[in-house]
Amino acid sequence: MLGSLTVAFSNFSGVDLAALPSIARGEARAVRARCVRATEAALAGYGHLVDDFATAALTIVPWPVRGPRPLVPGTGAEGGAVEDRFVMERRGQVQYATNYAVGRAYVTGWFEDPPSASEVAPATDTSRLYTHEANYHPDGGQIFFPEDGAPFVALLARPGDDVQPDDFVAFQFDGSRGLHVDPGVWHQPVFPLAPAVCFENRQGRVHACVSIDFVGEFGVYVEVPLGA
Repeated sequence: MLGSLTVAFSNFSGVDLAALPSIARGEARAVRARCVRATEAALAGYGHLVDDFATAALTIVPWPVRGPRPLVPGTGAEGGAVEDRFVMERRGQVQYATNYAVGRAYVTGWFEDPPSASEVAPATDTSRLYTHEANYHPDGGQIFFPEDGAPFVALLARPGDDVQPDDFVAFQFDGSRGLHVDPGVWHQPVFPLAPAVCFENRQGRVHACVSIDFVGEFGVYVEVPLGA
């Protein structure tokens, strides 16, 4: 469960969660992500599989320069890594995430039409969810590793600020291995198939985020398949 961290729920793109458009009323539509089994070959360009969280190396990228002068050797990547739990928890029809490594909490998806989704009513369909945004870290990668071998789905898109909603792929993990998301790769916190799962999480301490707002920019939600 989420534990004792006290933070305000937020989202990277600044979307007003109380004023989300409705799929049922035709105010937005859903774009279903393509479903792919996570293998080393399939993840090329997105990241790679992780066998052991304790020994997995996190990629940290030197901060980009704005002009022709190069970084002084040994600088630009000194923030290092931070790690702690990343807890994903379904509350009724709403998916929550708490990142203890950086002290942030987020609403990451809905199992019903988003503006009418309830934390009290049970979800009638948990084979998919709708999400409204994604982000990437220009300063480093991120490692997710599920506790207790829980299967999960990672929503990813290759780097590039011209990304479109239909560029996102839902990678299916059986829970026996974790995921290293490469720097610059678009992602959401990973989605477990179970109602509540704790992930071990390692990421860059700088925690720079660039976001995409599917709803505000494209008038869509990305539908993430969670079934087999």
